[in-house]
Amino acid sequence: MQLSKNVLNLKASSTLAIAARAKQLISQGVDVVDFTVGEPDSDTPPNIKQAAINAINDNFTRYTDVSGILDLRAAICNKLCTDNGLIYEPSQIVVSNGAKQALANTFLSILNQGDEVIIPVPYWISYPQMVYVAGGVPVYVNPMGYNFVDTIKSAITRKTKAIIINSPSNPSGRVLNKNELLQIAEMAVSNDLFIISDEIYEKLVFDRDAHHISIASLGDEIFERTIVINGLSKSYAMTGWRIGYSASCANVARVLSYLQGHCQGNPNSIAQKAALEALVGSQDSVVSMADSLRQRRDYVVERLKKIPGMDFVYPQGGLSVFVDISDLLNDHIKNGNDFAEELLNKENVSLVPGTDFGSDKHIRISFATSMERIVEGFNRIERFLS
Repeated sequence: MQLSKNVLNLKASSTLAIAARAKQLISQGVDVVDFTVGEPDSDTPPNIKQAAINAINDNFTRYTDVSGILDLRAAICNKLCTDNGLIYEPSQIVVSNGAKQALANTFLSILNQGDEVIIPVPYWISYPQMVYVAGGVPVYVNPMGYNFVDTIKSAITRKTKAIIINSPSNPSGRVLNKNELLQIAEMAVSNDLFIISDEIYEKLVFDRDAHHISIASLGDEIFERTIVINGLSKSYAMTGWRIGYSASCANVARVLSYLQGHCQGNPNSIAQKAALEALVGSQDSVVSMADSLRQRRDYVVERLKKIPGMDFVYPQGGLSVFVDISDLLNDHIKNGNDFAEELLNKENVSLVPGTDFGSDKHIRISFATSMERIVEGFNRIERFLS
């Protein structure tokens, strides 16, 4: 029997592979410094956990609307209006089992066989794989993607269906400015393209001169073409709760809801009540977590500046820094995969090679761990390089 070629051709995630090996070593008693994590190390705030407990005690354990409970979708609309200047109706919101599902639903809903999706490099590792599963073709623009706006236009063909943007970026932490977003919006409108805007890290912007702007807020035409993807995983330390959402024009939202109804059904009822409390309750934990991550980012940046051969673009947000190690490569360590393997073997430090993000000469270092472990990890990295 033959299985799906689209699924069989998927590449395994190097992030998960390295993280799994690190966890195995830790279970054996090895003192591993883990820089692979893609989630805040904060606990879910108590008020959010209590809302889930209340939901269980109230027997809120049955099916809900496929797109999520009305109160939650209304709270998301209020958040989008207050934070992003976007006006949606609850019917335009589809709550999913994490932002990853919202993205997968989007690609499956808008792509036909052979449609092209423009993906700036570096990119989150799952974007291309989702495009492949949906029958699309990833088109990568401008290696490392730090000035990719001019290259997007040259990549557009008659097969182009969408452009995906991620600001702040995983893995680079780069935040797109208003001028860049306006240029991308103009290209999308003039070429009749969708914009998929992954805004999952929007609350984790660290600098006064950097601001998260949703591209959908830059005019009526681009609003109609944009599918906003967001969730509560990063901002509220709710990665395991699996609540994400999409916001889009009415006809797209209707298709997304149809698809979810047939493939996944409603998101977890208890997690939805927790998500509602996250959005309408105190936001102090969000501010506190961003402040803590800013301090760690600052420390990581200063340590990297002192290590010869490690180049990077300053991360304005997100959870990680993407480091160019081209000057450190040699006949023994030929790429980021070799570097990560050797570092784990010799110093018990785990980090993610950049191959799956679009460059085999980079590594990703997450600063979403304690300052104590960051200090120890960089001491080991310096020892390894010496």
